[in-house]
Amino acid sequence: MEKYPFGAFGPEHLKKIANGIKTFNSKKYWECHEALEDVWLEDRNDPARNVYWAIIQVAASMVHFRENKIIGTEGMLNKAKNKFQKCRDQSFILTKLVFDFLDWEELESLVMSIPNTDTKLEDYQKIWDFKFKNYPY
Repeated sequence: MEKYPFGAFGPEHLKKIANGIKTFNSKKYWECHEALEDVWLEDRNDPARNVYWAIIQVAASMVHFRENKIIGTEGMLNKAKNKFQKCRDQSFILTKLVFDFLDWEELESLVMSIPNTDTKLEDYQKIWDFKFKNYPY
C-alpha cells in the first residue's frame, strides 16, 4: 500500500468525503456543502483540506445557480478558483487519487474556464451537469 505524507490527499481523505461526493452527484449541493464542511473543520491543520474546500465552494456556487442568483454564483466560483490554485501551488496536496477518483482535471478545467466577472447563468451549466464519475465509494 502506498504511503502518503501528511498534507497529501490520501485514501483516508477519499473515504471521509464519501457523503459529500454522493450528495454533490445528486445535485444536493447544500447537503454536500454541509457534509464536506464538517470534514473540512475536522481536518483544520491538514493542507489536503483545500481539496474539500474547493468542492464546498463549487457546491455553494451551484446552490446560487439553482436559485438564479448570478452574483452569488460568480462570487462563490471565484473563491473556488482560489482553492484550486492553492492546491496547485502546494503541489504535494494533489495525488493520483485526486486525479483518478475526483475527476479533478475535468472539474478544475470547468471551473477555471468561467470568466471572473460579467458572467451569465448559462456559463455555469457545464458545472451543474458535472458529476464525479470515478468515485469509488
